[in-house]
This record gives sequence, structure tokens and C-alpha cells, in this order.
Amino acid sequence: MTLDRRVVLITGGCSGIGAACCDSFAAQGALVIAADVRKAPTGKAGQGWTTLELDVTDPHQWRCLIEDLRGQYGRLDALVNSAGLLAEGTVEDTPLDLWRRVMAVNLNGTFFGCQAAIPLMREGGGGAIVNLSSVSGIKADAELAAYDAAKGAVRLLTKEIALFCARRGDQIRCNSVHPGIVDTPMVANFFQTAKISSEREWTQNQPIGRKITPQEVANLIVWLCSSEASFSTGAEYIIDGGTTA
Repeated sequence: MTLDRRVVLITGGCSGIGAACCDSFAAQGALVIAADVRKAPTGKAGQGWTTLELDVTDPHQWRCLIEDLRGQYGRLDALVNSAGLLAEGTVEDTPLDLWRRVMAVNLNGTFFGCQAAIPLMREGGGGAIVNLSSVSGIKADAELAAYDAAKGAVRLLTKEIALFCARRGDQIRCNSVHPGIVDTPMVANFFQTAKISSEREWTQNQPIGRKITPQEVANLIVWLCSSEASFSTGAEYIIDGGTTA
């Protein structure tokens, strides 16, 4: 895949799907910037990643980051909005502060990232955006009101961006990826306090009968950002082991 020396920005890049993406893009020769609210895990810096701290809910931090990339590289070829927050709560018992926090990270963070990145991608002649939604952006779960709403909104925001860029002739593609239950720290931490069905039950609901690995999701994302996916835009790519089949 033609990713050599491409500049790739990945949010939530220090754990889970984001970290797997960083490794995969770096292995393809890309220049990877891993942005996360947390510091990079020990040993990652210097292995094909440039790491920095970013609060995706802050549009000012996004603007500063993109300006830094403009000054250092003069371009941005791919953006992967992987930062996310999984939280339990029904429509009746979800507190307003939790609702706002989930929306701020999962939806607003994605919007701010796309809004800030598109002008720099346009200046460089185009690019690819992948927004991490979820199987929860396709089908609802009664106990994940804020998360489902945010991920469903990410799906439609992605299509909006894809049409906007295509009709302008910007050569910027935008797609969403919808994983099922992935073997990540976020999922593991969620089930430590969850009151709903267990992680085992969720996993067994995936017809393949196991959790998805972060690497499997990363493989799809890398392809979507490559020239091999040059005609793919405005689409949702489901990777859920058959859950929505």
C-alpha cells in the first residue's frame, strides 16, 4: 500500500485501536503522530511514532496541533479519529454531565478534528479521514444511551463530510469504521464497573464467538487510508464478527 512518508495523525493513539493503528501505519512507512490525552506508554516513542498530548474536546488545542503539523510537515495525509469513551446509562438514568462528557469526546472530538484537519489536507492535495464509530452506531442497546447516540451521530457526520469534500472536488475521503467488541483497555475497564450483561455475554453475542483484536480493526483502517481505497468515501465499514448480519 502506498503509505510511505505519508503524514498520519491518530487520536487515542496510545492505547487500544489507536495504538494498533500507530504500529500498522508506521510499519507501512508512514510518519505517525499519536495524539492522546495520556502520555505514550513506555517504549513507544522512537519506534515510528511521534507522541503528543491532545484533549480532543478542546478546539483550540486542535487548531494549535494542526498549525504545528503545517509548520513541521506542510501537509496531513490521513486523520484517524480513534479517541473514545464508553459509558453505561439508560435514557432515564444517564446524568447530564455524563451525557455531555460522552458527546464531547466521541462526537465533538471527531467534529473538531475533521474541521481542523480538512484545510491542511486540501492544501496538500487531498487525504483520508477515518472516524471510529461502533456497531452501536448501527444498532442500539438499551443501556448505552449516550454512547449509542454519539456513535450514531459520528456515522452521519462522516457521510456529511464525505459529500462536502467530494462535491467541492477536494480529494478528501471520509469513512466510518464500526467495530463490535474489541479486546481493548477501554472495554476491559468498562466491564469492571458495568451493571449490565457481562463481557463474556457480549462477546458470545458476536457469532464468530470471540473479541476482535485491535490489529484486525487497524488493518481495515490502514487500507481505508491507502490509495487502494481511492473510491471509498461516505461509507460505513462494519467489523463485528457477524453481529449485525
